[in-house]
Amino acid sequence: MQARGAAEEIASGERFAFGSNWRSFLDVLDEDRIAGSMTALEEYLGVGALASKTFLDIGSGSGLSSLAARRLGATVTSFDFDPGSVGCTQELRRRYFPDDPGWQVFQGSALDADMLSRLGTFDIVYSWGVLHHTGDMWSALANVVPLVKPGGRLFVAIYNDQGRPSRVWKRVKRRYNESGPAGRWALLQGSKAYLWGKPALLRLARGRRPSPGPPPRGMDRGRDLVDWVGGWPFEVAKPEEIFDFYRERGFTLEKMFTCGAGLGCNQFVFSLPASD
Repeated sequence: MQARGAAEEIASGERFAFGSNWRSFLDVLDEDRIAGSMTALEEYLGVGALASKTFLDIGSGSGLSSLAARRLGATVTSFDFDPGSVGCTQELRRRYFPDDPGWQVFQGSALDADMLSRLGTFDIVYSWGVLHHTGDMWSALANVVPLVKPGGRLFVAIYNDQGRPSRVWKRVKRRYNESGPAGRWALLQGSKAYLWGKPALLRLARGRRPSPGPPPRGMDRGRDLVDWVGGWPFEVAKPEEIFDFYRERGFTLEKMFTCGAGLGCNQFVFSLPASD
């Protein structure tokens, strides 16, 4: 029923087809990108932090982070609302860990509290750039709380609230999902010029190469652009809002990386005190 609901939302323009975008990413996935994703996880969680741990990937997308966590020794559970993203994650499991009981993949929603309640708790709950796409971000942020084991950690990344620019991007994303191929192409080209053009000129003026190099976490700049322009539903939050939200629920902030006033995701690693 959830898969049918996701497909209907995509067809009606109420939701971006994240899985279709990430399916093409699998064609360029290589060992360097996988290593980049593994390095990013270890930079935030600590070298060796995933070995023999349970890892829940909420909104697995391409499946790359789940793959990285499994390679780092975690027992992984992955789910996504988008059936195409589920298919991408299943494909990576087939390629790299076929028939592996230590990596489970299924379709589900971060808004389905009943489904989540049946998963149990995990050493690490991970949701990078996902919960702001559910259509009810604050409920999704609350729903992940019971999934963190006492003594465990929560790693989330949420779009930065830029004020007026965020409201403009919200209109762009809405228009993208309501448009046909020509309209989407025009919005992508305009966004590409805006997002990539000015930074490239500034780098050239400073005597640096125009390209900023590969994106972090082993991702792909072209797919990231499509994901950004098309990513709908879309919500944002200020860093202090996320900090206060989880502090009130008993979490302690371990690490944070913010965008300042810029575009992108603020990243947070919270820990939950162990039970007495």
